[in-house]
Parts: sequence; C-alpha cells; structure tokens
Amino acid sequence: MRLSLQGLTRVNALRWIAASLVAIASLLIGGGVFAQDARSFYEGKSIKWIVPYKPGGGYDEYSRMLAPFVSKYTGARVDIVNMSGSGGMRGSTEIFKAPADGLTVGIVPGSALVMNEIAEQKGAAYKIAEFTYLGRISTEQRVLVVGAESGIKNFEEIADGNKTIVVGAGGLGGNAYVDAVITAHVFGLDQKLIHGFNNSPDIRLALLRGDIDAWWGSLAEALKGVSDKELTIVLHAEKNPDPELENIPSVYDAIAGSEDEAAKEKVLDAWKALSVVGRPVVGPPGIPEDRAAFLQDAFRKAMSDPELVETAEAAGRQISYASSDEMIEIIRSVIDMDQQTQELFASAIRGEL
Repeated sequence: MRLSLQGLTRVNALRWIAASLVAIASLLIGGGVFAQDARSFYEGKSIKWIVPYKPGGGYDEYSRMLAPFVSKYTGARVDIVNMSGSGGMRGSTEIFKAPADGLTVGIVPGSALVMNEIAEQKGAAYKIAEFTYLGRISTEQRVLVVGAESGIKNFEEIADGNKTIVVGAGGLGGNAYVDAVITAHVFGLDQKLIHGFNNSPDIRLALLRGDIDAWWGSLAEALKGVSDKELTIVLHAEKNPDPELENIPSVYDAIAGSEDEAAKEKVLDAWKALSVVGRPVVGPPGIPEDRAAFLQDAFRKAMSDPELVETAEAAGRQISYASSDEMIEIIRSVIDMDQQTQELFASAIRGEL
C-alpha cells in the first residue's frame, strides 16, 4: 500500500508541476511580460501611419510632428502615408480594414467619422466605436474666418442677410462642411457652400483670392493666418474661449435673446460635443491586447515628451491629449445623442438642409 501511495503521489506531483507551468506561462503571456514581448515585436519594424488628407494640412502637420516621438518610444520606423479622398473617409476606412497586427495606425477626423456613420454615408465603411484607440492628439476649437481683405468686419455682416455668403469646405461630411451647414441652419444664413477642397491650405488660398468669403476651421490653423494678417476670426464655438478669442463673439452670444434660444443651444451643444472627439489616433479593430497596450503607452509618452510639447508650441499647434479609455467614453457620449438631433446632423451631412 505504501508503494502505491508513493506512486500516486509522484503522478499527482507531476501533474501539479505541469499545470503550474501552464498557468505561469499563461500569466506571463497575458500580463507581466507583455510589454517586453511587444517591444521586441516592434523593434526594427515599420509602422504605417495613414493621414486621410493630402500633405500640407493640419492632420499632416500633426502626424509628421509626432512621428519621430512615436518611433522613439516604440523602436519602430514610422512611415507617413497620405491617402486623401471622401472628406477623410477613404484613409480612415483603410485604417479600419487594415490587418490587425498593430503595424497600421493613423490620425482620423473624429467628429466627421461619427456624423458620416450616423448619416449612413456612402464610403463610411467603418464602425467608429470599433477602432482601436491609441488616444487623441488635439481637440477642434472651431472658428469662422474671413479674408482680411474681404471687407467683412464682423459676424453681424454675415448674418444680416444682405448678401449671399460663399463658404468653403473640404469633402462632403467633413468637419468644415458640417460646421457650415449646421451654423447656417441655426442662424438662418443666406449661404452658398462650395465643398471639395483638398485641405485647409487650399481653402485658405481660395479665401485670399476672394473665391470664397468664409471658412470654418480649427483655431490653430486660423491663428496662422491671423498672425500673417491674412485672415480675421469673426465667430467661435467656445463657451470658455482661449485668450486668443477675447472680444470675438461666440455662437452662443449670437443666439442670446432669440425666440428659440433653448432649441438652438441644444443643437450647438451637440455640435460642440463633436469637436471634443477631435483628432484621435487609431488602429483597426482586433489588435492583440499586448500590442495595443504597448502602442497606447508609447503614444502617451510621445504626447507628454517635453521636446514634442516645445515643438508643437513653436509651430502654433495645440495639443490636447486624451487616453484611449477617455476616447471610448467620448465616442459613446456622442453616438448616444437623441434621435432628433441625430436626424438633424444626418440631414446636414446629406445636403438636405
């Protein structure tokens, strides 16, 4: 009997050791050493970074500014690939459909993607909530600008209805397009919207030539033109504006005291919430958890690198980091807007307003 028990003990011991080794291996793969494994994976490889617009615009500039720092913290080379078309949807869809190996990421126009998905626009072959989010580079503080030589001095001259205002925008459903349509709806503007410009520099050139009267763009891009004395900001979308917007009226000032102020404010609040989505950096769905976590950590380190902060400030580019978890919450809050507001924005994107 003693020999039998000893034999059984050995068998159980061997089984226990084998099970323990399996458990330890699983723990190491899923937890403690994932960062080292992911770092080894990325070392010496190339990350394809898609910009869904032509070179020269804000998305392109942010990407090229950030790329060396992403490379620094991943150990991989970052290759910028510009893929314009469909107001940013072509390049964004390319990211969404890329292999989920963690080697394709890119910057996307977050609010435009939300709205195009809600409106079920042709070409919106993605699900905004299913991207793998690395984080956000910046928010979109939206401003209405006119050419400094246009003769337009303030928003009242645009809103008085004495003349049709020609407004420029990128692709159908892009940020500037939605901005123009929604604000025209809220303020009842007499507006002609010309869309299809490749990027913000092209729109700015059209402003300077006098081909268009106005354009909705980001504050960072507008300030470049203001400093060059080529553009004038006449309206902004902020409730708590930056110092650069002091003495410039907001959209909320423009509706104050109107008969349907509450209804208009509800639309403007939803529009403002879209701008908080900003310019996120994403990868396709399904990136392995260890690689996704490694990329998210590398992006966080890149965004907080003092040299990047200094570079962005020198370039006049505002950065406003949000983590991957924060971005998921922001996306959820936006796509859960009430049905009536969703239908209004969908109509705006389809050109039905």
